[in-house]
Amino acid sequence: YSTAGTKPTKGATTNHTAIESTVAPPLPRVQVRATVREGLYSSAMSRREDTVNIVKPQRVRLAEASDAPALDNGTRLGPIDVQFETYGRPTPQRDNVILLCHAFSGDAHAAGYHADDDRYPGWWNEMVGPGKAFDTDRFFVVCTNVLGGCQGTTGPGSIDPATGSPYGMSFPFVTIADMVRVQRMLLDRLDVPKLCAVAGGSMGGMQVLEWAVRYPEFVERAIVFASAARLTAQGIAFNAVGRNAIMSDPNWHGGAYYGRPQPTDGLAIARMIGHITYLSAESMGTKFGRRLRRRAPTGMELDDRFEVESYLEYQGQKFVDRFDANTYIYLTKAMDRFDLGAGRGGLESALERIKSSVLILAYSSDWLFPTVQSKEIVYALARARKDVSFTEIASSYGHDAFFLESSVQTELVAAFLATQRKTA
Repeated sequence: YSTAGTKPTKGATTNHTAIESTVAPPLPRVQVRATVREGLYSSAMSRREDTVNIVKPQRVRLAEASDAPALDNGTRLGPIDVQFETYGRPTPQRDNVILLCHAFSGDAHAAGYHADDDRYPGWWNEMVGPGKAFDTDRFFVVCTNVLGGCQGTTGPGSIDPATGSPYGMSFPFVTIADMVRVQRMLLDRLDVPKLCAVAGGSMGGMQVLEWAVRYPEFVERAIVFASAARLTAQGIAFNAVGRNAIMSDPNWHGGAYYGRPQPTDGLAIARMIGHITYLSAESMGTKFGRRLRRRAPTGMELDDRFEVESYLEYQGQKFVDRFDANTYIYLTKAMDRFDLGAGRGGLESALERIKSSVLILAYSSDWLFPTVQSKEIVYALARARKDVSFTEIASSYGHDAFFLESSVQTELVAAFLATQRKTA
């Protein structure tokens, strides 16, 4: 397996007994504004020098009910609409395309802004843009909302053509592989012959692994952030508690709540539970400690709130404004059932199929997707003599580190994308 470059990156730690991770000097920052192009191959327009600027979401129908593709569970689903965004511009040969796969609560809006007055940019804005890790002056970057999602792609809240009403819980079970197949349909529609790279973290990392195994000839590089070949029992348990919180909400109505009061209490609690797993004990202690945000007049009442309680309540309430409760159920189930080696003779046999170069990034304080799970993949790839690089980044941010450790990640990713790929 390979390492890339010449010297260790500051902030990264490695297991030198078995794996060595090094990086090349960072690529020079390109101070050029991306050219605007209209139509299917451009969703970015002018706004700021350090971002991809204003982005217009795009939506395309990939399949009708009459030609609905089969899912892993044997049912056919159609029509299928996919929402996506693009950044940068493709070369005439379309050989500079990078696909980004979002995490569980993400969407297609990876970078830039939808309007001049938007308060927040896309979820990976620090990693996508001119001169950044996924450099839009060099690459054409595509990000889609996954199948089963609730941000423009067909999911439980979409209209079932057979009934004229939202699917709800009659929506078919979807898998990580189903999501990847739909992404491939989109890339075929965009006339992309091969991916320069596919990258993503958490549930997005699961999609990356599935891409590399399912379409080995199509993927040149795979970049996995804070992910695993399968969830631990603990990870499945937290997802189960979140689903039960939603389904116990009286407004859930078996998933048939569209056009009625939403199961907001259950969804907010599910988000609070999930958010705890994204943080570390150290980061929570530093950010909140045991500080009280609101104190009752007597100083000792049930109405007292620790800052961490107020924070989790805020996160829960903010989440219900943008996410669908049924999508929460379907996507967490897809994560629970994902097992890269299932039906492929085990993990090592599955990884034997990979022909891409692989970069695996883990984070020292991530207990939801611990480093040991990343190393399981790395060791298996190394035994198969695949081109794999690995780094554990020292971070106190927990699982959320792959959103926050942009500086060190930029060095690692830019070096990996610049390194000559080895042929498997």
